[in-house]
Order: sequence, then structure tokens, then C-alpha cells
Amino acid sequence: MRRFGIVFLLSAALLPARSHEWKELFNGKNLDNWKHVGPGKMTVEDGLIQTHGGMGLLYWPGSKLGDCVIRVVYRMRDKNDNSGVFIRIPVIPTEVWMPVNYGYEVQIDNDPEAGGEDEYHATGTLYSLTKPKARPGLPGPEWNTMEITLDGPRTIVKVNNVEVTDYTEGEPVPPKKLSFEPERGIRPNYGYIGLQNHSDKDVVFFKQVAIKPLR
Repeated sequence: MRRFGIVFLLSAALLPARSHEWKELFNGKNLDNWKHVGPGKMTVEDGLIQTHGGMGLLYWPGSKLGDCVIRVVYRMRDKNDNSGVFIRIPVIPTEVWMPVNYGYEVQIDNDPEAGGEDEYHATGTLYSLTKPKARPGLPGPEWNTMEITLDGPRTIVKVNNVEVTDYTEGEPVPPKKLSFEPERGIRPNYGYIGLQNHSDKDVVFFKQVAIKPLR
């Protein structure tokens, strides 16, 4: 019996395991596997994606994503710049307001109060929908790591390993206050993702966009 158990364990070890490694969506060279919609553009230089103008969206059309962790490593050019990571976009975007109103923007903006907005618009929140548990975003030119966990209807956002948001579909959110805030409503478990180029004055660099399955 002992000998059989050893053989079984060795045989099991030779079976292919399901990969839980990070899959890079940005190859560090170009945006051949990405598409852009709306004003402005994104470019790649020295291995970094850079935002130009806006408001536009660079999105990954490879597949809808869910039940995974999305890792985005970024930095601001200035002390504070505005951008965002879009998730749960229900269909391929053909213009920029559909992702705003029917997906979620995980915000990048360390100081929304300077623009007349409140903490519901701060880095790591679901833009205008969730109140941050903490505000750990680092100013430019320091690098930040954002990890967004999509677990069915639940969205968890960590910035620099500090939890900012933990939201499950259907939980209460504040009413819409500003015209450019998203429409309220349930988002899908699986959707497309994208990176926002916000405006001429906001420049953000991205050096990693990667995903890892939850299970």
C-alpha cells in the first residue's frame, strides 16, 4: 500500500496543472492587441503606455473578463493626474460614454477635491459609487500597483496592497449628483476592460496590465 501511494503521488505530479500564473495583456512593445475609441490616443515608448488627450478609452478586445484578478501598474507624470481602469463593460465599446454608464471606472485621481468632487471620486473607488476605505495612492512620479478582483458580482480593489473598495452588485450607492457621473444599475459578471486617457493636462503611464484567474 505504501509503495502504491508513492506511485500515485508521482503520477499525479506529472499531470498538467491548471495555470494560475499572470497573463500579460500588454506586451511592453506596442498596442497591436488593443483598440482605442474616442478622442486622444495612447502610445508606447520605452516599454510604457502613455495617455494623450481625451476623453478616450484604450480597451482590450480579446475576451470578456470575470472571476479573475486584474493587475495594473501605473504612475502619474505630475503630482496628481486623472485616469481610470474600466471593468465590466458589457459589449465592445464604439464610443466612450457606454463604458461609463454600463461598466465601472475604477478611478485614478488622488485629489478629486481639487476639482470640486468628493471622496467617492478618489483613486480605487468605483467612480462616484463607492466610498474609499483608505486613500493609499502615491503621487507622481511614484509607481502604484492596483489589483482589481472580479469574483462573480463582487469587486474588490486594492491599491499598493491596501483595500480601498469591496462592493457587491445590488448594494446601495449614492444618487447621481453630476451630469458626467455614470448611470446607476447592475453591471455584468463578465465584461471588457480598458484604460482611460482623460484630458490634455492629465498624463498617466502604464507599465503592466495582467490578469490571473481566481480558480
